[in-house]
Amino acid sequence: MNLESPKINVDKSPQEVFDFLSDIKNFESLMPENISKFEVLSEDTFLFALKGMPEITLKKKELSSPNKIVLGAAGGKLDFSLTGNIVELNENSSEVQLEFSGDFNPMMAMMIKGPITKFIETLATSIPKSI
Repeated sequence: MNLESPKINVDKSPQEVFDFLSDIKNFESLMPENISKFEVLSEDTFLFALKGMPEITLKKKELSSPNKIVLGAAGGKLDFSLTGNIVELNENSSEVQLEFSGDFNPMMAMMIKGPITKFIETLATSIPKSI
């Protein structure tokens, strides 16, 4: 299952956006209002939970400055990744798109498609306000 957020314009350079997303503490400011838990576990790992959903632990898997950040599931039964793609529009402007990729059975995919789509859209649209 592959899902994409809308492309979001940010009035910051790709390096500034990359640096912001590289610091996992900043993800707390991107989370939706229905977050019930956010905890930094290490320099590259954090845990969060949304109301009514299980806890999810994400870990930095790949950094390619200043254009790509990949977070992946750290443990748990589900294997998925969240990729932030950053494209330079000009010196002080970037375009960010989040991609969710996971291998789920059809029933699970059907159940989580809506909530995951809404979640990555919330993360993406929160980036310009949070940097």
